[in-house]
Amino acid sequence: MTIKKGDTIQVRAGKDRGKTGKVLRVVNDGTSLLIEGINVYIKHTRPKQQGEKGEKVTLPRPIPLSRANLYCSHCGRGVRFGVRIEGDNKTRYCKRCKSTL
Repeated sequence: MTIKKGDTIQVRAGKDRGKTGKVLRVVNDGTSLLIEGINVYIKHTRPKQQGEKGEKVTLPRPIPLSRANLYCSHCGRGVRFGVRIEGDNKTRYCKRCKSTL
């Protein structure tokens, strides 16, 4: 149970260090993450038909999983997490404040 789609994460390294965002997709068998508003690049597109104009499209690119920490809203920062088994289901918890994520 690592980082999944819909989790809020905080970036640890790179040009977007310290920013938080929601995971849009897990890429490459869980080694990269596509995060909303993080590592965004501009792609120039050509016009498809005559008379149309080219445009600039902003696209998020994946970042490695090692550059991201799960964000704990109780602590207000990116934290390491552990897994507890409660009955039949597993839950993730913050290693710092012991609250569930």
